Amino acid sequence: MSTHHDGCRRSLTLPVLGLGGFILLISLIGYLGAYKDISILLWIYLAVLGLILVGLLVFTVLAFIVTNNGSGHTVAGLRYKEYQLQDYSSWFIKHLNNTQNWKHLKSCLVHSKDCNDLPKKYKNLKQLKMAKLTPIEAGCCRPPAECGYPAKNASFYDLSFRPISTAIDCKLYKNTRAVKCYNCDSCKAGVAQYMKSEWRVVAIFNVILFVVLSIIYLVGCCARRNAAERSSSKV
Repeated sequence: MSTHHDGCRRSLTLPVLGLGGFILLISLIGYLGAYKDISILLWIYLAVLGLILVGLLVFTVLAFIVTNNGSGHTVAGLRYKEYQLQDYSSWFIKHLNNTQNWKHLKSCLVHSKDCNDLPKKYKNLKQLKMAKLTPIEAGCCRPPAECGYPAKNASFYDLSFRPISTAIDCKLYKNTRAVKCYNCDSCKAGVAQYMKSEWRVVAIFNVILFVVLSIIYLVGCCARRNAAERSSSKV
């Protein structure tokens, strides 16, 4: 995460490291409690691990619910898909339409290489039409196909052409690097699709993690019970 060029992903580095450090600390407490037969440490370990399991389960269920809606729309003559914000869950729509949230996300998109590197990746219009653009590239770096703006290259469109559609995104798009279609609903939809894909992967990983932690939790319960029995036998 720390090697990414945009600040949004880099900003996740410390929270992830902090979470890992917290879980390591709790694990050491559990290990010490089992090794020394200290029931109170095992109680603390099991209580915190139980909260982590509950939180993990809730997040995973919500992730599957939130990412259940939304998909791309095929466009004639193009290999990539376009995305519409109204196709996604109300949770995504609410948070992406929040001014402060989108201001932060937009600043990350502007400083990222998603749009800036398109002319380097696709040297001519034929390559661009045959490309499989990512949701963010398709939604944020170019005007929607319904606008009908003729493309001059991968990052420049002839805006003197009267748009075919009356969609607001057609008016919002500018060739300027700092503007592009970052204020468009199509861009928000591209971000929603990207987040949906990422969250699905995380949700599947969380299911596996939940099973592993549940087994560890059961082992911890056995260790606590054995420690309690040994303490009572000593008395």
